[in-house]
Amino acid sequence: MMSTLLSQIWIVPLFILVFIVISAIKILREYERGVVFMLGRFWKVKGPGLILIFPVIQQMVRMDLRTRVLDVPQQDVISRDNVSVRVNAVVYYRVIQAEKAVIQVENYEAATSQLAQTTLRSVLGQHDLDEMLAERDKLNADIARILDDQTEAWGIKVANVELKRVDLDESMIRAIARQAEAERGRRAKVIDAEGELQASERFREAAEILSAQPQAIQLRYLTTMQSLASDRTSLILFPLPLEFIDAFGRGGKQADRAPPADDATTRT
Repeated sequence: MMSTLLSQIWIVPLFILVFIVISAIKILREYERGVVFMLGRFWKVKGPGLILIFPVIQQMVRMDLRTRVLDVPQQDVISRDNVSVRVNAVVYYRVIQAEKAVIQVENYEAATSQLAQTTLRSVLGQHDLDEMLAERDKLNADIARILDDQTEAWGIKVANVELKRVDLDESMIRAIARQAEAERGRRAKVIDAEGELQASERFREAAEILSAQPQAIQLRYLTTMQSLASDRTSLILFPLPLEFIDAFGRGGKQADRAPPADDATTRT
């Protein structure tokens, strides 16, 4: 009877010891760290692998060090040129100091989300609508830098920020379309004017060359007739010698230089 009682007494502490050992064994994955507190005070960061945590005396908070994706809800933003837009973004961040993420902030995920929303509204409100649409890379870098500076005290590293969508009202979309159409019309007019200027310069150079060489005018005249003759329409050509045309031109100039008949009679 006594031996049976002693064996039962030893079984209870043995079970308690086995339970304590099993409870003390913790396994942390490669991307996990354990923030260990001893009697309520921070002790050390353990992991990854097999670690021992003594129950009651020590407590452990498990932290995930992988990159997290935070979807920032759609925010109403008023740009610097007083245009109302709705913007949403995505933030990539990760915990690099597990002890700070546990000790310095109550809920680092909620804190990072709220900070990303306020920073998004603040930064975009300092830029015009054209900058939001055309300079997204610069805005992403500015927002990421500000978030990283403010979350550094929490042991969080903001890797990247991407603006997903910039939604406009229908009236603003129509106004932008009219502006783009007017801009295209202006460019078309400028290009047309530049073409006319270049063509006039080439015509002037061609006229100078043709006036210096009379044979060039004859060759140009024959080339024009050849191009007209190749047309298969009902076209009839009556070629005239250039000397005949020049004679008419000189006769007209002499007639213009001759004095009127009244003046000649008066002088006699």
